[in-house]
Amino acid sequence: MQVILGIDRIDEMIHLFQGKRVGLITNPTGVNSTLRSTIDILNEKINLVALYSPEHGIRGDIQAGEKVDSYIDEKSGVKVYTLYGQSKKPTKEMLDDIDIMAIDIQDVGSRLYTYLYTMAYCMQSCREYDKQFVVFDRPNPVGGEIVEGGLIQEGFTSFVGLYPIPYRYGLTIGEAAKFFNSKFNINCKLEVIKMLGWQRNMSYEDTGLTWILPSPNMPTVDTAFVYNATCIFEGTNISEGRGTTKPFEWVGAPWLDAYKLAEDMNAKVLPGVIFRPVYFTPTFSKHNGVLCRGVQIHVQDRLAFKPVKVALHLLYEIQHQVPDQFEFLSSYTTNGKPMIDYNTGSDYIRTHEFSPEEVYSRWEKEAIKFKRIKMTYHLY
Repeated sequence: MQVILGIDRIDEMIHLFQGKRVGLITNPTGVNSTLRSTIDILNEKINLVALYSPEHGIRGDIQAGEKVDSYIDEKSGVKVYTLYGQSKKPTKEMLDDIDIMAIDIQDVGSRLYTYLYTMAYCMQSCREYDKQFVVFDRPNPVGGEIVEGGLIQEGFTSFVGLYPIPYRYGLTIGEAAKFFNSKFNINCKLEVIKMLGWQRNMSYEDTGLTWILPSPNMPTVDTAFVYNATCIFEGTNISEGRGTTKPFEWVGAPWLDAYKLAEDMNAKVLPGVIFRPVYFTPTFSKHNGVLCRGVQIHVQDRLAFKPVKVALHLLYEIQHQVPDQFEFLSSYTTNGKPMIDYNTGSDYIRTHEFSPEEVYSRWEKEAIKFKRIKMTYHLY
């Protein structure tokens, strides 16, 4: 079955843009179902006057955390305003020349992925400066039914969690925009251009669409499924596989025992997953050029697989296997909290001798409440 994307419906929705100056938030995933760039499509059909770049850039050539100034896109000649740097939220000057701000970006279905909050900040600015906001909707690659993980607690919001939503929230990017707009009182003038043919139980392969890397370390749909299991290690001195051919599928460090870790994790018989000992040498990021020992997460049943449960158990086992070597990283900023706190939504994991099952049980109660609320924003 071929899903028809929001951008595929541009001709029937062209009335929204006629006579308007349009800005577009996008990146390499902003293409229609025949892989034509949304930038080129809008440049041809409407008055596209500005581009807005999230983390990694509109062409996907910027690594995680790297910041660049605004620039001119060499292919289209349109000015690109950077929204991952000094200004995560668009300023008045960035919006002065547009009437409509649109977004066409493939999300990965994780609270930790920054594109959601680039969208939210842009919606806030559109409300402040009286601009319309339009979402070209796209599939949630890990499906739209399963919700997993706890909510962010007060005082722990950040660019990897601006609002209290679970790790896995089960909404498309258009549904998330509707949810943010209403639930968190953004109240911008919002229009979502829906897909046709998408169903909530679909994973990305079911859509008939071609997978394009949403960011440099999200190479496959498999990566998206394990991301919520291993992104937690960004807040530690454990490699989450950046700088390898299997980012987020491989986890390790030079001083781990790969075979013991795999054995201990497999003994837990966690649903839908098997752990295999691996050795890898990152070419950049943590432990660059140093042989690491760890595990690969092999998802065997995506419906049964619980990535957040895996995250808690894997963190617990690594912490207790090498207590003298394991560390939580300090804050990236002078006044900020450690990354693990932002990642998990509180300081509980860092400051307590936690039980994975106890934390997961508490988080699941929060997820169940969220699921009831989020269903009222479903478009499909």
